[in-house]
Amino acid sequence: MRVLLFLIIIIVGACSNNSDPVADKSNFTRIYDNDKFNASYYPIDMRQTPDGGYLILGKRRIKDSNFSGIYIMKVDEFGGFISEQEIDDGLVNPIGPLLESGGSYFFFCMTSIGLQSQLITMDADGILNDPINLGGSYPAAASTDGSNFLLLSYDNLNKKSILSVITPTGSITKSMGFGIGAGDAVEEPIINHFLGTGNEIPFLVGKISSGSYYFNGFYNYTLSLVFTDLVKDEPQGIIQGQQNDGGISQVVPLDGGKFALSRFNFGDNYFLPNAILDPTGISSSTDLGGNPLPELVVNAPVKILRITLGARKIAVYGSDTHSSQIALFGYDESNGEFIGSRYLGFSNPFKIASIVSTLDGGIAVCGTTYVAGRFPRICFFKLSQEEVTKSFQ
Repeated sequence: MRVLLFLIIIIVGACSNNSDPVADKSNFTRIYDNDKFNASYYPIDMRQTPDGGYLILGKRRIKDSNFSGIYIMKVDEFGGFISEQEIDDGLVNPIGPLLESGGSYFFFCMTSIGLQSQLITMDADGILNDPINLGGSYPAAASTDGSNFLLLSYDNLNKKSILSVITPTGSITKSMGFGIGAGDAVEEPIINHFLGTGNEIPFLVGKISSGSYYFNGFYNYTLSLVFTDLVKDEPQGIIQGQQNDGGISQVVPLDGGKFALSRFNFGDNYFLPNAILDPTGISSSTDLGGNPLPELVVNAPVKILRITLGARKIAVYGSDTHSSQIALFGYDESNGEFIGSRYLGFSNPFKIASIVSTLDGGIAVCGTTYVAGRFPRICFFKLSQEEVTKSFQ
């Protein structure tokens, strides 16, 4: 596999010559720039590695494909740049999250020719192994399922949303397809999502405590949250959206069968940090209600991270605001009570990509910023446990 390397320049915030090393790795802001003015980089997800550093999976604009190329960066515990890779253009459309199993890191993508889904494995330094061909096409969302992975993909030949259980070695142990409906109109927003020419669709996949699987994707002409046992070819339950104009934008299972989720509807955004869903019935996302968030951008992307501060379990929502900042909102998982917020970013526009817990009890947020208002680059915010506590308790 051919890998391109080039020097990156780091713009560092919150750093001084007389700084405290412990404080420097607990709280910092980094923007990673370079002199390739025609290059565009968009982070997808990040994971902290055992050495205290971080792996960042991203996508990049490439010339000879309508799909995005793959970009991988490794930084140290202070956010300092270590290495980067522009993966060969024969692999495109990387998706998140960055998965971890057995000390290795995984993500899904596809080939630029044939559009075959691929499973990529790499070590904590970002060194890649050869791709594992899975067949199929258009990977859309992924998650972990114990030691295995769940993959939601789109079968453009049979017009189906495909949910699969896949081992780290690439064996598909379960798989089932769900029809999106006939006609070009229902497929158009899906293809535009993958090409980056339309709205970004919040594809999701996961598993709940009862053992049922779920995916957020197209089924029967509309974006829907679908529950399935992967045994019967009919869903166990469905929460329907409004074609591609409304539906669930993020969902995370909580304790006691509840969910932290968000939804959108014709541009508006709503948070439901303590929701009850029926995984065996048919309902509409508009019936869920929720707390309106008028400060968020239209159909805002939403990330949710579960953290624990003392004895309190908190769902931290991250999203993008009209003021071009990244906003973090904390809610008590037990009752959905709003407990605090934090805003990240200044001067340039900032957009969220990922939020993760860190080994020191803090959180890390990765996103896109636009240097000089025009060059898409990766940004990284690290908040210490103390800063997180001040914001959300």
